[in-house]
Parts: sequence; structure tokens; C-alpha cells
Amino acid sequence: SPDCSFTCHYRCRALVRLDCSGPPGADDEDDGSEQALEKDTNVDEPSEWEKAELDQAQVEQRIKEYNSQINSNLFMSLNKDGSYTGFIKVQLKLVRPVSVPATKRVPSLQAGRQGPRTQGVKRRTSFYLPKGTVKHLHILSHTRASEVIDALLRKFTVVDNPRKFALFERSEKDEQVYLRKLADEEQPLRLRLLAGPSEKVLSFVLKENETGEVNWDAFTLPELHNFLRILQREEEEHVRRLRHRYARCRQKMQEAL
Repeated sequence: SPDCSFTCHYRCRALVRLDCSGPPGADDEDDGSEQALEKDTNVDEPSEWEKAELDQAQVEQRIKEYNSQINSNLFMSLNKDGSYTGFIKVQLKLVRPVSVPATKRVPSLQAGRQGPRTQGVKRRTSFYLPKGTVKHLHILSHTRASEVIDALLRKFTVVDNPRKFALFERSEKDEQVYLRKLADEEQPLRLRLLAGPSEKVLSFVLKENETGEVNWDAFTLPELHNFLRILQREEEEHVRRLRHRYARCRQKMQEAL
């Protein structure tokens, strides 16, 4: 694709449907600057405000304050049982390709595990999701981070194992960008309510879940060759961004001189 630069088998190209938002490179400058600012904090240590426990009256007051601060119809609603519903926005920042069914009839993740319908997921095609892909999800206060990941994968008909991905909270403070990986049982809507609607205070990002060393012996030769091609593309893209950042810094120094 000239816009998204996704990669897939040439026979599968006609089966892939993408909503390309624009030419590549349009947001390269933002990616480079954010990459320079990102810092991973301790994934096991939420902030103090995230540990706060709210009673029913406090939840109701927080919801009223939250709804009064947003300029859209993405309100939160308090239910009779004390739970509440609302929307979260998740940005997908995946650097590796994802797998989708290579059939026109796309089964759900649950259906893919049952009987004769498993034929729909045996053949797969892989491609890179467009940069800046964003999805709004309507969830409950007790919806867990792992369930949010499952829902996102279903929305995009991704058939990769959900454990390959992780949900992160992103915050900006003192010109730094901080990321914290959410535990499976954490509740994103509760975090959204505690933080308020500001995307700088808190936003959600889906990224790859870096779990440690990979057992490369478990893959076939064609898969390993494909991984090598993917790594080469990742390396070339990283070098390109690095050169762009240094060239921009050099230009600013020359302008100052």
C-alpha cells in the first residue's frame, strides 16, 4: 500500500481492507520526539491517586465533574448497582505486524476455536496497522485491562494471542512522557475517572508485550526468514528516525551559530 506501507503475501493483498488515513511520514516528527521523551516507570507502582478508594457518593460526584469537563457525548453514566459505564480511547502503537484471517468471512476469536468454523483462521495474512490508529470503547467500571485487549483484537479481527499485547497508561509531566504497563486485573475506566478527561494526565496505549527471551527454535524456517525481513525493516526505520532527529538538532545548532 502506498499510504500505510503494510506488508503481506501478494496473494493475500486483495483480502486486506485498510482505512488509510494519509501518506507515511506525516507524523514521523511526532514519533521521533516522543521516542526521545518516553521513560518506562516501575510497572508495579501506580501513582498515589490511582490507589484512591472512592465510596458511592464520591463516585457520583466524580462522574458529574468528569461529564462537565468534556466537549463531546462520551459521558460516563452511574448505574443503579453502583457500577458505572463510559468510554475510553486507546491508541494502537504496534511496531510489529498483526495477523488477521485470510478469508472474506471473518470469524470471531471465540468462534475460531470451535468445530468446522476453525477453517476461517487456518490461513492468515499479516500487515502493519496504520500509525495513529485510535479506537473508542464503551466499557464498564469493572472491565479489566485484559478484557479491553480482547475487545480491541476482536474489533480489528486480529487472531494473534492476546498475551502478545499489553495495555499501557501514558502520562505527560515536566516535558517527559511516562508509560506504565497495566496489570490484567486493573480497571481502565476507573483510572479514567480518577484522572479526569485530560489526555495529558492519562491516556491508554496498546503495545507489544515484551515478555522476555523468545524460543526461536520453535519456529519453522520460513517463519524465521520472515522475522529476519521484518527485523531488517524495523532496523532501517529506526536508523531513519535517528538520522532525522540528529539532522534536525544539527540544523538548530547551525541556525543558532
